[in-house]
Amino acid sequence: MTNGGFVSLKDIPLEIVTEKYSRRSLIGEKEMISWVTMKAGFHSAAHSHPHEQAFWVLSGSMDFRLGTERRTCRAGDLILVPPNVEHESWCPEDTEWVTMLAPPRVDLFPGAPIPEHLKQ
Repeated sequence: MTNGGFVSLKDIPLEIVTEKYSRRSLIGEKEMISWVTMKAGFHSAAHSHPHEQAFWVLSGSMDFRLGTERRTCRAGDLILVPPNVEHESWCPEDTEWVTMLAPPRVDLFPGAPIPEHLKQ
């Protein structure tokens, strides 16, 4: 967690959550941002949370379901998930993306137990 200041992405520790999911997270008081790598075949199971969440796909692709709508997202695509809306994703190829959550999700802090939706 940081109270502000300058940080280099390379200096944020890489957290290997599972063999197919890793991330670096910068956590503030009111928001968190994570740089995520998902390997081909990864599935984030259906879930919802009270946090607003945004995704920005950097490379690769992911099939994303937001509520009842599903589409393939590629580099440059953005997704905004409103609070309490069910969503899930599948990665047919290695994919990198950035996600922002407000407020921070304590269950996603480094060292926390792996949430059910991320278990493979």
